[in-house]
Amino acid sequence: MRRWRSFPLQLFLFVVLPLTALLLVIAFGSLGLHQQAMRTMVGERDERATRAAAAAISEQLKHRASAMRSLALQTAVSHDPLHTLADAAFILSDFDGGIAMFDGQGTLLAASDQAQPWAAQLPAALPPDSIAQALTEPQFVPNPATEADTQAHMLVIARTSDNYLAVGAFSPVALAQRALVDMVGTDDKARAFVVSQDGQIVYQSGVLSLPDPVVTQYPGIADALRGESGAFYLSVDGAEHVLAYSPIAPVNWALLIEEPWREVADPLLRGTEIAPLVLVPVVVITLLVLWFGVRQIVQPLQSLEQKATELGWGRFEAIEEPVGGINEIQRLQTELIHMAHKVKLAQQSLRGYLGAVTTGQEEERRRLARELHDDTLQSLIALNQRVQMASLTAQHRDYAVQLQEMQAMIEQTIANLRRLTRDLRPIYLEDLGLIPALAMLTRDVSRSLNIPVTFETSGTERRLSGVKELALYRMSQEALSNIARHAQASEADVKLDFAPDAVTLLVADDGVGFDVPESPAEMAATGHFGLLGIQERAELIGAHLLLESESGIGTTLTIRLVDNGRFYPDTGHLAG
Repeated sequence: MRRWRSFPLQLFLFVVLPLTALLLVIAFGSLGLHQQAMRTMVGERDERATRAAAAAISEQLKHRASAMRSLALQTAVSHDPLHTLADAAFILSDFDGGIAMFDGQGTLLAASDQAQPWAAQLPAALPPDSIAQALTEPQFVPNPATEADTQAHMLVIARTSDNYLAVGAFSPVALAQRALVDMVGTDDKARAFVVSQDGQIVYQSGVLSLPDPVVTQYPGIADALRGESGAFYLSVDGAEHVLAYSPIAPVNWALLIEEPWREVADPLLRGTEIAPLVLVPVVVITLLVLWFGVRQIVQPLQSLEQKATELGWGRFEAIEEPVGGINEIQRLQTELIHMAHKVKLAQQSLRGYLGAVTTGQEEERRRLARELHDDTLQSLIALNQRVQMASLTAQHRDYAVQLQEMQAMIEQTIANLRRLTRDLRPIYLEDLGLIPALAMLTRDVSRSLNIPVTFETSGTERRLSGVKELALYRMSQEALSNIARHAQASEADVKLDFAPDAVTLLVADDGVGFDVPESPAEMAATGHFGLLGIQERAELIGAHLLLESESGIGTTLTIRLVDNGRFYPDTGHLAG
């Protein structure tokens, strides 16, 4: 049991297994991205291939139209259709249905062997508008003289101004098959079909089950017949297919190629889709281990961190509350408890020493203030009187002016010395108590800073012990001094609240604010010696210090003191 609760094993489970989960996420994520990339790639490939196939068919149709146009023009020049047809033997391979030449009255002038079955009966069966339009541009029409089957021939008609007609017949099925054989091949899963403008299937490859009429039902056909091209995905029998479409311009046909994109992708990709499922149990186990780690490591460490922070602010009892967790954390807490006891004893000794130092400091301040008041200040007052008398008896005007200047300097020195004496020895505090002393302090600071500094009291006023009143006064003095030096404030407030069981002193400003130290140990390192002095004075009288500050808003210093000299609220740390 102890082995399973050892910290190294917990660390292994807490670090290695999350990395396994990360690998699982990467595996599934990369597979998904790979599938998406393959899906997009197949769609783009089929779209480009469909455009290329449609362009190839269009070029072949234009080639046949140009050939018939050339034959018609040569016949109009030579007036010898037999000779012209003989010279055109090299293009007969493009017209597997044959070539025939007619005059303006529809008389057959010449025909190849393949055209004999339909040439004699053709002219009367041709649409008149097709013959008329063939004068400006060759026309493609179905051959009305053949049976309507999958091998039915298309006719391309060219006409000259002399009314010579050149008609060539070819199989659109063979033409489409040659263009699509490299793309569709013999794969039954891919299918391609060519649809005419009236919705009839001109060519098909693969197993098709198309509604009738095709043009109004099957997606992509109407778009291709409008001259658009593109690709999209559709669901067919539970599988996702990619359907690419493109127009065949000369005859306004639609070419569509459809295939399941997963069948086109690498078979290894289809195999790897199942492989990540093996890692699902690993994910479940990892989640359980993470839950165990959070309960046994993370939460106890967070609780111990909070209690250690409270310990830093002097709440020694907090560290003794059990936090649980693994053995290593419990042993760490035990060591912290022993350390807290030692720190508490050392702090008590230090408080006694600091108390003695503070007492000696205050005694020295009172002695210095008394000597300045009784000796130096009285001497300056006497000197000021002698200068004043000398200025009254001075005969020369320049002497009188200099004596008046000396008198003004002496009076200013007296005022400064009296202010220094009040700072060294707050007479109002000793004689009248904390409230008048703080009122006088705020008035002096307001005059020196030239900003409003308000002082308010609430609750039932009462006197505290001299040590506590002096400590609260010195902490207020230091807080206002910090405002003067650093805050850049436009106003400040000092509030003193007397509750039945506590006294609360609040000093606030609307200055620039600063980053509050996490613990008292950081105050000296960050240069906040004034705050460190306030913290030490608060500890000497058993008060709680709460410091709140935010950049651009200001700083609030709160000092709470119970009547018995000990007070610990719910939180024992600085709040930022």
